[in-house]
Amino acid sequence: MKKISFLLLALFIIACGKEQHDLTVKAHIKGLKKGTLYLKKVEDTTLVTIDSLVVNGNSNIELHSDLDSPEIFYLYLDKNSAEKDRITFFADKGITEINTTLKNFAFEVDIKGSEQQKTLEEYFTVISKINNRNLENFKEQFEAQKAGDTAKLTLLKKEGNNTLKRKYLYTVNFALNNKNSEVAPYLALTEIYNARIDLLDTINKSLTPKVKASKYGKELNAFINKIKTTETNK
Repeated sequence: MKKISFLLLALFIIACGKEQHDLTVKAHIKGLKKGTLYLKKVEDTTLVTIDSLVVNGNSNIELHSDLDSPEIFYLYLDKNSAEKDRITFFADKGITEINTTLKNFAFEVDIKGSEQQKTLEEYFTVISKINNRNLENFKEQFEAQKAGDTAKLTLLKKEGNNTLKRKYLYTVNFALNNKNSEVAPYLALTEIYNARIDLLDTINKSLTPKVKASKYGKELNAFINKIKTTETNK
């Protein structure tokens, strides 16, 4: 009985001795033998390194961070060359697993972790198609202008404006439909920050108390108040 009690006490001491982290990022990068991984996030408009790890044949890759509320993080890979790759993900407390390859680090990525990440991926599944069409439109406008085809250029500009409106409306509706997710204020701040103030205000007022109290919820509210103050003082 004494031996069992001693063993339990020893396990308790070991467990207490382990450093606890709000966020653990586990990365599996097929083909990576050497390089340095950096876990970064934005603090006061500056991108800062939160944790880093030199990889030298080790496959057990873990990076850690404190976390007050769900937010965007970046996983950078420096492969000891001029090329640097970056993966963007929305993290919450707990474990986030990132599976990718060395060859296509930022493109063959599978991320498992927060509900916010799932919501963000759902958004970009649709918005990426809109963005791609917008890029094609810009290219076609350039070619039409170069060829002196003013009629086609006018039509393309009109389509471009409609595509932009479509992006804004889709983002606003997506944010309103996900008002209980920290993704909503994040999208308002990053995707449609230059939208009409009434649209941003509508998103802000729809947010649940928990989301309002999050990092991006506070930032969105401060951003809107700053715009309103500036317009009042004009």
